[in-house]
Amino acid sequence: MLRGALPGPGRSRVQDQPVLQRLGFPSVGPHRRFVTAVAIDAVGSGVFMPVSVLYFLMTTDLSLVQVGGVLSLASLLALPVGPLLGGVVDRLGAKQVLLAGNLLQAVGFAAYLVTDSFAGLTFWTVVVTVGRTAFWGSYGTIVAAISRPGERETWFGFLGALRNVGFAVGGLVAGAAITVGTQAAYASIVVVNAVSYVVALVLLLAVPATARTGHRPAAGSWATVLRDRPYWLLWTVQLGYCFSMMVLNVAMPVYATTVLGLSGWVTGAVFTLNTVMVGLGQGLVVRAMTGVRRWRVLVLANLVFAASFVVLLGASRVGVAVGVAVVLLGTAVYTAGELLGGPVLGALGAEAAPEHLRGRYLSLVQLAWNLAGTVAPVSFAWLLDRGAAPVWLVLTGVSLVGALLAVRLGRVLPVAAEQVTNRVDPLPV
Repeated sequence: MLRGALPGPGRSRVQDQPVLQRLGFPSVGPHRRFVTAVAIDAVGSGVFMPVSVLYFLMTTDLSLVQVGGVLSLASLLALPVGPLLGGVVDRLGAKQVLLAGNLLQAVGFAAYLVTDSFAGLTFWTVVVTVGRTAFWGSYGTIVAAISRPGERETWFGFLGALRNVGFAVGGLVAGAAITVGTQAAYASIVVVNAVSYVVALVLLLAVPATARTGHRPAAGSWATVLRDRPYWLLWTVQLGYCFSMMVLNVAMPVYATTVLGLSGWVTGAVFTLNTVMVGLGQGLVVRAMTGVRRWRVLVLANLVFAASFVVLLGASRVGVAVGVAVVLLGTAVYTAGELLGGPVLGALGAEAAPEHLRGRYLSLVQLAWNLAGTVAPVSFAWLLDRGAAPVWLVLTGVSLVGALLAVRLGRVLPVAAEQVTNRVDPLPV
């Protein structure tokens, strides 16, 4: 609705709101370029992620074991980069690190087109991984800068939903390339991904610069972070959430196809259901939990995750036909946990950190994601190799521990005891 206009007869203000605001998302206002860059970045990433291993197998002489070794080694080598970049964000500003992250990823993916050796592939994968870490290490600081207290859950939820939809669109393109199956088709995926980072880089030039603490690190700044016990408790809750979030991409496809013996379309249906629920429901969930204390939302999110894992375990106790329905039900419950926990953890990670040290603090959040991404694949594979029960029982235990820690979090971290708010007004230009 145009500013200053009045609703017409028989129409409510809700009906006159833009579609995004009806869904509980923020008014993008002057941040259209940033939002567009996030969407383009997500589409590019969604194109490559499903075919990364297949691409390397198609375009190099490396074996499957060697390709897996490259990805694991690169992830391990890049693991300490996140905390190091946290200090850079605080000294130079998040915008500069965000731009550098996109540039590194664009260069790394372009280099994939001419790389076929183990050493070369490892080097450029480290470059790409460092670039991705730089992007995510500065992303939360940027979101905190363009949003105000009271609308952080709304913004983190909106951008998370947007990226989820972007991944889905990219996945459709990747599926088309896999269907074609030629080396040129796989190369086109890498080209699209590299170009997406360049386009996003240009758009991100419009992102407002964040405050800097100076070129020298503040005395005792990392010591302040390391002594912040309430934040480390929040980090532990975040780590548990990260492991749960690895289930959809890592555990679910193997469980559905290998352990349960379900048709391949079930995995596609799982991803589609998750994408639709997140894309259409994230803003509505944030609106629904408005007024609820944040720690209670985190308790509920963990309990919902635990319930979903119990349901998914139940799929192994029934026949194939019923198993499909149970898996889809478990996915729906699982997605509800994602919708509840993501926005609140994003807001807490930003707001619990002092502004001048926010880069360092949020680098720990990125470290949690990187740790989960490194450990989850091998852990889930080892557990799934032992049958249906171990992986879901372990994940249920993780979620129940997360719920207990969230209760404690509400007592020791003041911002965790605050209520979820849901402003959707545009920020002033």
